[in-house]
This record gives sequence, structure tokens and C-alpha cells, in this order.
Amino acid sequence: MEIGVEISLYPFNAEYLPPIRGFIERLNADGRFRVVTNSMSTQVFGPCEAVLELIGREMRTTFERDGKAVFVMKVVGPMAPA
Repeated sequence: MEIGVEISLYPFNAEYLPPIRGFIERLNADGRFRVVTNSMSTQVFGPCEAVLELIGREMRTTFERDGKAVFVMKVVGPMAPA
């Protein structure tokens, strides 16, 4: 099943842009998903289990590298494949 996840990241850090950029770069680097970024959020589209695994892994990386942060997500599915 294909899903779409909209994610906004709010690092608890005065230098908030590097963690956001790093998170988006890691999502794009995977290469298996359609990733769309705008000024408000990033959307990731692909197979349910794979998308959720990617997001979970990269959330953990963000917490480990950058400390406390808030992720706000919306999930929509099922979707027609892109």
C-alpha cells in the first residue's frame, strides 16, 4: 500500500536550519521515495512499511545528532502509486 507522510521538524536549538536541512537531505539520499519539500513541510511518498521505516530511522538520527526536537506528521493512505 502506498502512503504519503507530511512532516514538519522543529529542533529545540538556536541553530535550527542545519538539523532541518540534514533531515531532508537524508530523506532524499535514500532514493526509493518521492520527496517533495516546500517552505512549510516535507512530504514523503512510497510503500507504507518502507516510508515509516525511513522516517523512524531518520528521526532517531536527528535526536541522536541534534538533541531535542518535535516532529509533526500527517499520514494519508492508501494512495495510487505515482
